[in-house]
Amino acid sequence: MIELPQGAWWDWDIVAWDPGRLCLGAGHDVSYAHGLELVFSDPIFVKCPAAFHDPVFRQPTPDEVRLVVRQVGETPPVLVAFEADAGGPALVSGLLAAGRLDIVQGTVFRYWREDLAAGERLAPWVRPPV
Repeated sequence: MIELPQGAWWDWDIVAWDPGRLCLGAGHDVSYAHGLELVFSDPIFVKCPAAFHDPVFRQPTPDEVRLVVRQVGETPPVLVAFEADAGGPALVSGLLAAGRLDIVQGTVFRYWREDLAAGERLAPWVRPPV
């Protein structure tokens, strides 16, 4: 089970996703910045909406564990399940399997800024103005 640090983590989206890493960003409003990241290293199974709200993280059900094991051939080191509001009429279920999970706190701006304080950084897609 994931234990998140104290904070207003109701707005979530996928910040980065490549073969070696899936990063979810969270905050009270991710339009301009986020303050929490769940970084899944070596993701091997991903069922997750691109953006969602108010997730409730839980232990995977036995059926979810069997599904992942059937897909990847073994029980992964990290297996995370959640229910969340993705904007539809019902909650959606998320299921993520990976080699490792790191929980990172710190302000990540989603727009160009030159005056970053200690611990602040820019989102990976932010580039300086031309």
